[in-house]
Amino acid sequence: MNHIKRVIFFFLVSTFFALSTKAQNFTSAGEYMTYMGELNRKITEDYMSYTSAVAHGKSARKVENRRKEIIQSTKDAIKKISAMPPFKGDKALRDSAVSYLKLTQHVLNDDYAKILNMEEIAEQSYDAMEAYLLAQELANEKMNDAGRKLYATEKEFASKNNVNLVESKDELTTKVEKAQRVNAYQRKVYLIFFKSYKQEAYLLDALQNKNVNGIEQNKNSLQKYAEQGIATLDTMKAFSNDRTIVNACKQMLEFYKTESKDKISNLTSFYIKEENYLKIKKAFETKKESARTQADVDQYNKAVNEFNQSVNEFNATNNSLNETRNKLIANYNKAVDTFLDKHTPKYK
Repeated sequence: MNHIKRVIFFFLVSTFFALSTKAQNFTSAGEYMTYMGELNRKITEDYMSYTSAVAHGKSARKVENRRKEIIQSTKDAIKKISAMPPFKGDKALRDSAVSYLKLTQHVLNDDYAKILNMEEIAEQSYDAMEAYLLAQELANEKMNDAGRKLYATEKEFASKNNVNLVESKDELTTKVEKAQRVNAYQRKVYLIFFKSYKQEAYLLDALQNKNVNGIEQNKNSLQKYAEQGIATLDTMKAFSNDRTIVNACKQMLEFYKTESKDKISNLTSFYIKEENYLKIKKAFETKKESARTQADVDQYNKAVNEFNQSVNEFNATNNSLNETRNKLIANYNKAVDTFLDKHTPKYK
């Protein structure tokens, strides 16, 4: 079941973009820094374009092309910055920038590939999904750590060379930071949703196999996870006054809670009645017709009527659950798509 649109974001903003410099001429320290910043900005532009394409439902081909553009921009920047001479014998800023960009390239190639491989198995269990999302966060944090180190080197370089750094956030930087916040918020809600979603899958599997003990165990776990998830959602703040995905997730969890608490017992009782009916049927059919008493006939007819009634009740309950479940999942999907489309900044 394709129940959600998940997005992989990497935080690729270095401090170069958030700084403006006052440069005197082409050979000044400010110009030296600005040249690096312009190369690095191209990477961020490609990154934001990629993020926008994913969030706003562009084709898979277009999304992949945008990712390749980020990789190419990174390669170009590494090549050009590596070729820069040290500034008055000081190569610290150049080498720090190259290290940052090489890490960016590593994340885009190796970490990205690992995350994609994890995505294939992520839905097999809650732990796998949690690890998959954690890998994304770790990739983000790896880039953030590298960015902080580069920022420290940049400040030191500017101080040594009397460059006045004016810290500011331009439109591109603001968009990238918002995209990261959007994705982090959506991931948190998704993980709450997935825990109950996956637990219900175990429950439905036990129902399919008529495993009464398994049904009971998974039913109790589903009720617990749904209640825990609802409690967590109730404490979450709205994202820019928007609670649509929180509300859609909560509706889904309310369904799981009701299903596990009130509805599953109706399905379980059917299997018990079916087992009882089959025993009576077998005993009745084993007896020769001449040996059957009126009590045998009455017992058998009663069992048939009760079984037929339980079949109708089972089908009605099951159909109602399926219909409601599909409706709520579709509503949740729509809420997520709308949320991402609304809050993820658009970029060319």
